[in-house]
Amino acid sequence: MSIQAYQRAATQAESPRELEYRAFGRVTAGLVHAAEQKMSGGALAEALDANRRLWRVLASDCGAPENQLPPPLRAQIISLANWVAKHSGDVLREGADIEPLIDINRAMMEGLAAR
Repeated sequence: MSIQAYQRAATQAESPRELEYRAFGRVTAGLVHAAEQKMSGGALAEALDANRRLWRVLASDCGAPENQLPPPLRAQIISLANWVAKHSGDVLREGADIEPLIDINRAMMEGLAAR
């Protein structure tokens, strides 16, 4: 069995919540690495962009009429996604602290891990 087939099978066995948790884990690890290594320029931009893309996907999903989350929660996630986009730009352009992005992702992971 190829590694791609194994990865597809593993992905299909995960719930949406588990997929989201894993996605947050991956992008948060990138942000932590960027902070620890005091990255700048393109390397920092890549970590921030991966995080922004994840939040953009979540916001898009929350904007879909078929989304089953309660409307107030959907609105909060969209608002957080907008804040993440703005703060990510501030990190790149103005040297703002990356830690709030890490903190918000970890809070999301805690919520996703709760059963």
